[in-house]
Amino acid sequence: MIRILLSTRLGELRWTQADLARKTGIRPSTINEMYHEMCDRVNLDHLDLICEALGCDLSDIIIRVPNPEPRISHSRSGAKLRDKEE
Repeated sequence: MIRILLSTRLGELRWTQADLARKTGIRPSTINEMYHEMCDRVNLDHLDLICEALGCDLSDIIIRVPNPEPRISHSRSGAKLRDKEE
């Protein structure tokens, strides 16, 4: 799974979500969704602005953590994404 570590990075710098929104011009609601890891999609331009404002690399705010349960099943016919309900 992909983790967004924006809350950690802002905490280290003692910045609020509002501080980041002002510095980047990104809507506060968008910052809030990223802060609480509630977004499904992330705008690449937003990530660039955030990294620039925070003086960090992308790897400082986004990481991949292995999923506890594999989401892809492999079969003779190829890989297939498993249903969430299985």
